[in-house]
Amino acid sequence: QVQLVESGGGLVQSGGSLKLSCTASGGLFSFYSMAWYRQPPGKQRELVARINSGGLTNYGDSVKGRFTISSDWAAKSVYLQMNDLKPEDTATYYCFADMSIIRGGQASGAMNYWGKGTLVTVSS
Repeated sequence: QVQLVESGGGLVQSGGSLKLSCTASGGLFSFYSMAWYRQPPGKQRELVARINSGGLTNYGDSVKGRFTISSDWAAKSVYLQMNDLKPEDTATYYCFADMSIIRGGQASGAMNYWGKGTLVTVSS
């Protein structure tokens, strides 16, 4: 069973830092991209940061200069270093992967997968 498992969330004071991790399990994968989304309480889910297999990254405007996404494809993992956290960063953070599954030496079509989320709370 393919799973994305996030870790690293928690409670932090304004101005603090956290690092989120997400690891894919349940098979061999070929990654096209991985990303972090977040959903603040009562609001819609939004893109935080994305990285593709070539290492190109893009960020949501509200986190540029504060957050950094990185990946370790061999470890099937993506990370989000969050610095200078603000109360408005409080949200559930979800890992996302656009990838294909490799079975018997053949790759499936690309599919999207989501983790269950990890809560980040920033106190003022």
